[in-house]
Amino acid sequence: MSIKYKCIRIRLNPERPAAHAIQETDEYAKMRIGIVSRCDSEEATDLAAEMGRHLNGRAQTIYDDETAQALGEKGIPLETFDVDVIVTVGGDGTILRVLQKLRHPIPIVGINVGKVGFLADVSPERAVSVVENLLGGFRVSAHSRLAISVNDRHLPSATNEAVIITSRPAKILEYSIEIDDHVVDVLRADGVIVATPTGSTAYAMSAGGPIVDPRVNAFLIVPLAPHKLSIRPWVVNDEGTVAVTIREKDAAIVVDGQYSETVHKDDEIHFYKDQEESLFVLGEKTFFEKVREKLR
Repeated sequence: MSIKYKCIRIRLNPERPAAHAIQETDEYAKMRIGIVSRCDSEEATDLAAEMGRHLNGRAQTIYDDETAQALGEKGIPLETFDVDVIVTVGGDGTILRVLQKLRHPIPIVGINVGKVGFLADVSPERAVSVVENLLGGFRVSAHSRLAISVNDRHLPSATNEAVIITSRPAKILEYSIEIDDHVVDVLRADGVIVATPTGSTAYAMSAGGPIVDPRVNAFLIVPLAPHKLSIRPWVVNDEGTVAVTIREKDAAIVVDGQYSETVHKDDEIHFYKDQEESLFVLGEKTFFEKVREKLR
């Protein structure tokens, strides 16, 4: 699904799903562009500063607190961002960090100052021209997110994946998997990944899971090093609920590599489709072109 934005000022209504984003046209208002940089890289902060200078007087530029401190500017917490689009400077981890902190969906475009850069797919050389193009309007792709709860207590949602893994190295974990109250299996393994199609090109792929088109309405279940020959990854409908129950030992759950906590024996972890989606500004390359170029 994609949404085309033609107006100068774009406002998403946080009370409605991304598929029904409301566009408000105000020809006198400047676009509000948030800039978030990783701050442990001089290349990233220098590029963030350059984009800010380029936008000066042409758009309202808002920095998050950490980026602002690195640049000697004023900033606000990411949680309070109310902007039309966010430009991140870093890698995929920077984007995932931003997505976990936002209170409502905001379109994101990522400048890659990292490694692979699958979500952050704009090269530093093209950063200024891409930001310039935002001022003329852009298209947005909405990606499903994974809602997560532990014993009915909500955790941050995942854009890529949630990983349940043994908390003690070299110790195997026993757990059961159910889909809509139907037992799929009880197995012993290092852990399990529950991923979105967006996350199918991340940890799930490295663990032997399939690559799934982000337009597919599905979740992936990928056991990690299962001690059972018959176990294979599952692709399931995202309208259902996946339940993982820890049957022995403590384990850790890690969400998008950003949030983690310990789960215990008999804890029930539920995964289901989040009502909100992650929004990405559509670039020049298709999903299949990025897979071919970045994952060879």
